[in-house]
Amino acid sequence: MSNTQVPDAHAMLDEELASQIGESETIRDLLGRMVRENHLAAASALVILLFGLAAICAGLLAPYDPNEVRLDQALMAPCAEHLLGTDDAGRDVLSRLLFGSRISLLVGIVPTLVSMAIGAALGAVSGYFGGWIDTIIMRLADILLAFPSILLVMVIMYTLGDGLLNVFIALSMLNWAVVARVVRAETLHLEGTEYMEASRVIGVSHGASILRHILPNCLPILIVLFTLAIPGSILSESGLSFLGLGVQPPDASWGQMVNAGRQFLYYAPWISLAPSACIMLVVLAFNFLGDGLRDVLDPHLRNQ
Repeated sequence: MSNTQVPDAHAMLDEELASQIGESETIRDLLGRMVRENHLAAASALVILLFGLAAICAGLLAPYDPNEVRLDQALMAPCAEHLLGTDDAGRDVLSRLLFGSRISLLVGIVPTLVSMAIGAALGAVSGYFGGWIDTIIMRLADILLAFPSILLVMVIMYTLGDGLLNVFIALSMLNWAVVARVVRAETLHLEGTEYMEASRVIGVSHGASILRHILPNCLPILIVLFTLAIPGSILSESGLSFLGLGVQPPDASWGQMVNAGRQFLYYAPWISLAPSACIMLVVLAFNFLGDGLRDVLDPHLRNQ
């Protein structure tokens, strides 16, 4: 190795680091452009923010105790006293809706974060090292993707038992395969870049290369995948709760509320319609926001 190669490699890495810093400084500009040009994504972000604030402030906003049983007020239609009516136990639907948003949003976000972290780590390792490591990780991903997601989650829930913690575990194991495949593809693309070659020349360790160069460059894709994966987790939790495998009474989640009100659809539809509308709004909002973030964060779309 010649003496001039190391300084050149250091210079290339410094230029790459500077470009990464420059890109991070323009994220605010990119988000500002999304707000200006994609009003639907901006409105979706506002809807998500409002639902998040409602979940955080549920104790202040809820007019009644969500678990207070008042059989004398069972199946009351929406009125001034109960804006969204009551259920078959006389519990205020609005109060249960607000407290249920905590569980539904938490179940949508936390397992998605866990699965994103697992998938990003496995995908980066798979693409970086290749060989038998790549083969094992990708074949595991293929096996996971071969099963319908809801059936796989149901199998896990039947094995572990019902309950909120087991819902978290089951949903955390659901989406990592897709993330791993996407990050692996991006890693293979980055492997051929000049700054990755330079990092090998100056002896940067494998772990540092993955943490400092590969994963930061995958961050825009991961942000988009995160926003698009949250609706799937919310719908999966709703489906599990609807089947009686998720959140158990008296705790409320939107899916559990839909399940509780299905036998009263003909003469008390508000019990199920209110949580169903919330699920629809949040899922649509996250999907539209994910599309908007993809438009501003995907370099291929920005260059068009």
